[in-house]
Amino acid sequence: MFDPHQVKKNFLILDQEVHPGKPLVYLDSAATSQKPKAVAEVMARYYMTDNANVHRGVHVLSDRATTVWEMSKEKVAKFVGAEKDELIIVRNTTEATNGVAYGWGDHQLKKGDVIVATLMEHHANLVVWQELCKRTGAKLLVTGLKEKAEVDLADFEKLLKTPKVKLVAFVHVSNALGTVNPVEQMVGLVKKHAKGARIVLDAAQSVPHMPVNFHDLKVDFMAFSGHKMLGPMGIGGLVVRKELLVSGEMQPWLFGGGMIEEVQEQSATYSDDLSERFTAGTPDVASMIGLATACDFLSRLGMDNVMKHDQELVKYSYEQLSKVKGLTIVGPKPEHRLGSVAFVHDEVHAHDLAQILDSEGIAVRSGHHCTMPLHRACGWQATTRASFNVYSTKEDIDALVKAFEKVNTIFGL
Repeated sequence: MFDPHQVKKNFLILDQEVHPGKPLVYLDSAATSQKPKAVAEVMARYYMTDNANVHRGVHVLSDRATTVWEMSKEKVAKFVGAEKDELIIVRNTTEATNGVAYGWGDHQLKKGDVIVATLMEHHANLVVWQELCKRTGAKLLVTGLKEKAEVDLADFEKLLKTPKVKLVAFVHVSNALGTVNPVEQMVGLVKKHAKGARIVLDAAQSVPHMPVNFHDLKVDFMAFSGHKMLGPMGIGGLVVRKELLVSGEMQPWLFGGGMIEEVQEQSATYSDDLSERFTAGTPDVASMIGLATACDFLSRLGMDNVMKHDQELVKYSYEQLSKVKGLTIVGPKPEHRLGSVAFVHDEVHAHDLAQILDSEGIAVRSGHHCTMPLHRACGWQATTRASFNVYSTKEDIDALVKAFEKVNTIFGL
């Protein structure tokens, strides 16, 4: 196990006061994680010593850039349990799910086909399918929740028995509830009742917090974002089962330089390199190096240790916040959640709560967390979320709890 106090020393941004006498307590890692010094340094070094376009030249800088791009890509693919050829580099999870919609859905779905999702999905894993249905005539069915905390597996199974289910999309770890979904069980139900349906897993909140192996999960597509796993913004991954790439079932959705093999005036053929076929234009090499460095950082800590640390924080924050007068924690019990604890206050709106906490140096997230259907179904106008990462400590949670004294003073509670 690692010492989060020592880990925190790698994150220079955390060593500051955000208000006079109020040191920063960063509890908004589910929105974006902070970046260790090593990530910033390696990206700066690339721009200062190796910057050039990849796959474009025979000069030394181009060769260096190409080499580090390919090595970084292989490292990130290995981190998520995939082959290098299965990893398509995108900007974020949202772009990844859009890639599935345009590269797979537009070619595979037709009127009368069915997509199944869940009520706890981030908008990036819901609105995308709504728009795909508009384009293709397919229908979207949404699985309900049980006790405002977990996927209703009975309802999920019922929807999977609907004729012509072709795509099933669900989140691994809910960004709003912290719920860890039973992926193995859900995949088993899909394969039992909707044979041949493709499965999309939103792993944006699982890859940073637990060991994730794409092949073991037995899904067809998996999306994740670099900025939530100590990497830079603007880089992420879409992992696609190799069979779908080789067969052409998954097709490119961006076109132009880099992804082509040969171009005629009226036609073009695309690269035989499976993942490069999906890289149109100049890639973000620096961010790719930064993401690979973040993977190294997490690997040195050990993802089993990262998950254990996270579980301890979730349990501790759940226990401590449960003692705060007027607070109701939403979502499942600690043993079924990861990454965050969200809550509502009987007397104080989430935005007011977050603003008062900020005045004490506590950075949390308030609102619907891009899960408006979930909040509406549960009757929550907004929630406040405290979320964690490897640099988070129990002292951070103690500071959060203590800050409620100011909330009580301001509102006379």
